[in-house]
Parts: sequence; C-alpha cells; structure tokens
Amino acid sequence: MRVLVIEDQPTLAGQLAQALREAAYAVDVVHNGVDALHAGETGDYDAVLLDLGLPQMDGITVLKKWRAGGRKMPVLILTARDNWHEKVTGIDAGADDYLAKPFHMEELLARVRALIRRAGGHARADLACGPVVLDTRSGRVTVDGHAIALTSHEYRVLDYLMHHRNEVVSRTGLVEHIYAQDFDRDSNTVEVFIARLRKKLPPGLIQTVRGLGYRLVCEG
Repeated sequence: MRVLVIEDQPTLAGQLAQALREAAYAVDVVHNGVDALHAGETGDYDAVLLDLGLPQMDGITVLKKWRAGGRKMPVLILTARDNWHEKVTGIDAGADDYLAKPFHMEELLARVRALIRRAGGHARADLACGPVVLDTRSGRVTVDGHAIALTSHEYRVLDYLMHHRNEVVSRTGLVEHIYAQDFDRDSNTVEVFIARLRKKLPPGLIQTVRGLGYRLVCEG
C-alpha cells in the first residue's frame, strides 16, 4: 500500500514516514501545497495524510481541487487540537477522517489501516481468503492457522491483493502501490514476488489473467 505524507514540518514528516515504512507502507513525502496538489493528481495512493497549514497552497484548497478533479483516495487531515473549525471545514471539503496534533503514532497507523479497509469495502482488521488470513494490525499472515514468513515486499504484494480480492490487478498497478516514487521501480520484480508467494500459499490462490495481471481468487 502506498501513502502520501504532506507535512511542512520536516521532523514530523520524517517521523510519519518512518512509522509508515516500518508498518510496510510505501511512502512519498512532500512539504508544500503545490507539490501536494501535483502528487495527488498524478500518483496512485491508497491513503493521504494531509496537514492543512501548508506553504504555497493551503491543505483545504489542495483537497478541494483533488475532489473537484475526481480524485477519490482516502484523506486523513492533521489539525491543531484547538482548531475545531478546521476539522469541520476539512470534512466538508472531502476529507475522510481527521486527527488532532499532537497524536500517538499508533492511533495514526490504526486510522490509516481503517481508511484503507473502508475504501476497499472491508470492515474487519483481519482479511481472509480461504485458509489465508492477513492481520493488518500486526502484519501477521497465516495459512490454516500457521504463520508463514514473508519478506517486506512479498507482504506488500499480498496485502494489496487481499484488499482487492477477486479483482484483476495489473502488474503496473502493483508496482504503483508497493514502491515509493523515488524507488528504482522494476515491474519484472513483481513476477518474482508473485512466484515466491505462490510457493508459500495454497495452489491456485493467485491466478494469472493473461495480458491483464493477477487475481487473488477467494470464495464468498
């Protein structure tokens, strides 16, 4: 899953990016409203953390422009604790949730997980596909109740497929969502991760849809 962090305070931006990366997200960071607008218009993000007090263009304006342009990615706005009117304005502008500063990083990560789950139509924190269960809170993956070991990139691929169960996901789409923008992306490596996952998961769970991509086949 790929997350965009928009925060003009370098220290906080670095802390947010580090926490998200440690939670297996691919993270892009920008520090002003103009760059934020461009990133949101051109990038494919599963969630956005948006500070409202940005230089060059404020966060509310950025958000309104995204929504007016049809951008639907989940947005969590970060506000000052005593600025209750910012929360209302942000929600009205199209934000999906808000978090007041200062906040606990665990709460922020929980809210990001919830935003991504809701965007995919999932109510539970643990995602299931047949005998495979992925716990989005702990990052633990089990098959028939037995934990399996995954590398960070294998986990990212499976996580994205689990959030889009029974949907055809293109190789390009996977690349967009498992790598940050500044990473040296190579779509061929996705095939390697898929091959490794197939060795660790039940046969037939990940199907190749010729010419289109992959599908995680789940019943129910």
